[in-house]
Amino acid sequence: MIKKLDFVLLLDCYGSLLTERQRALLEGYYDEDLSLAELAEPLGISRQAVHDSIRRGERQLEQLEEQMGIAARLKAARALFSEIEQYSEALPEPARTKIAEAAQKGKALF
Repeated sequence: MIKKLDFVLLLDCYGSLLTERQRALLEGYYDEDLSLAELAEPLGISRQAVHDSIRRGERQLEQLEEQMGIAARLKAARALFSEIEQYSEALPEPARTKIAEAAQKGKALF
């Protein structure tokens, strides 16, 4: 299974494609670090129901990523901008500053 931080990225990419309830449960679980009991109580459902809904949502997110690959491309783009930033350190001024700033702006887009 994908690490928890990866699910946060997947949720950012594909969360709007989930049901409102699944998205709310996954956001509470991953973004707000709420327990299953904390998520279940206000909804009047069991912890098991929350757990099942979260797992279904995770599977959907994984399937969407397999089909579209947006999160993988975002990670790759971030890595490339970091690499550009590192290579720019070897350049003379003012090119170094301009390229480093451009790489930082590129990373900020994602």
